[in-house]
Amino acid sequence: MTDTDPDRVPDPGTDTDVPGYSPDEIRTGESTRDARLKWVVVVDTALEPGRTVNAVACVASATGLAIAGLEGPSGADAAGHEHPGLPWAGCTVLGASAERLATVHAKAVAAPGVWMADMPLSAQTTRVYDDYLRELAATDPADLAVCALSLVGPRAAVDAIVKKLRLL
Repeated sequence: MTDTDPDRVPDPGTDTDVPGYSPDEIRTGESTRDARLKWVVVVDTALEPGRTVNAVACVASATGLAIAGLEGPSGADAAGHEHPGLPWAGCTVLGASAERLATVHAKAVAAPGVWMADMPLSAQTTRVYDDYLRELAATDPADLAVCALSLVGPRAAVDAIVKKLRLL
């Protein structure tokens, strides 16, 4: 597989630009604050509720695929029904104005060790994925109009990037 292969699953042992957890770092019996990495999603507070939820779900989906060891083990309820694993290290969802979101985006791009998935508004306004990809390819990065982004990286670096944003 190559870096452009859409089915590629990153390996934290070989992908130096994609953070992740090794099996010995997955500690589901400890506080999420003890995790080495921090995961936050930042969304534009001007979005309508349905678009907000959609944007958060989409960047979270991309994050779950990219970050090794993020998902905890599945578990059974009292009746024995199995429930899929959820992110064991937690995820904080924050809100920001479009202007502040653009600043967070720029800081994340420049921060070493911080991985980001972003969702341009065009992803919500096109109904055919290939159309979205064509529009994305023709859009200057400064004009993306990002409506949500997901950051994973060293706790201190992520905290500095999202400093003073409010919890949703």
